[in-house]
Amino acid sequence: MSLTILFQDDHYVAIDKPAGMLVHRSPISRDRVFVLQRLRDQIGRRVYPVHRLDRATSGVLLFALSADAAKKAGSLFEDDAMTKEYLAVVRGWTDTEGIIEHAIADDEGNGVAQPATTRYRRLATIELPHAVDRYPSARYSLVAVEPVTGRRQQIRKHFKHISHHLIGDTTHGNGRHNRFFRDRLGIDGLLLMAARLGLRHPYTGRSVCITAAPAEHCQRAFALFGYAPGVTPTRTP
Repeated sequence: MSLTILFQDDHYVAIDKPAGMLVHRSPISRDRVFVLQRLRDQIGRRVYPVHRLDRATSGVLLFALSADAAKKAGSLFEDDAMTKEYLAVVRGWTDTEGIIEHAIADDEGNGVAQPATTRYRRLATIELPHAVDRYPSARYSLVAVEPVTGRRQQIRKHFKHISHHLIGDTTHGNGRHNRFFRDRLGIDGLLLMAARLGLRHPYTGRSVCITAAPAEHCQRAFALFGYAPGVTPTRTP
C-alpha cells in the first residue's frame, strides 16, 4: 500500500498518515510496518520527521528531505510560524471556544510535567436519543483544535482534563461512549485527525497550506454533524 503524498518539493514531503500506523520504529512495538520506512522506500530518499502523530491519529504528517530542512522546519515551531489544526469528536457540548492550559508529563520522558496549551472552537453539536451515560440522551461536539505546544498525546489528555473525552480514545477516553460509537453506530477508531498544516516555507518564503481528507471512520462520524470534505458545518450556538 502506497502512502498518499499531499505535498512534495525539493525540501519537504507531506503525506496523509493512515490511522493505526506508527511513524517510526519503537522498542515497545511489534509492528513491522512504519510510516518513515515506507515513505523512504516509496520515494527513494531519506526522510526526517518534522513532527509526529500518534499511532491512532490520521492526517497531515510532514517530513524533511535533508537534515538542514528538518532544522529549519523545527525553528518554525519555535517561532510559532507553523500551525496545525485537528478535527475531533468529543463527548458533551463544549464551550463555543476555549483555551486549555494544563501541564502534561511526557510518558516517555522523565515524568516531569511541562506547560501545555491547546486552543479549540466548536464547529457543531448533536444530541442522540440514547442513554449512553446517566442522561437520557447523548451529546457530542465536533471541534477544531489547535495545539499551541506539542506535548505527547496533548489533545487527548487536555480534553480528558476538561471532561470532554475524545471518542475512540482507549487510553484517555470514556469506555461507554467509545462502545456506543462502535456497537450502535458502527464507527470504530479514534475520532481525531490532523486536518491542516500551515507554514511559511523556510526556503521560498511562500505560505503553504496542506490539507487532508478525513479517514473513512472519521468521515462517517463527521457526517453525523453535517460535515464532509469541502463543507463547513453550521456552527451551533
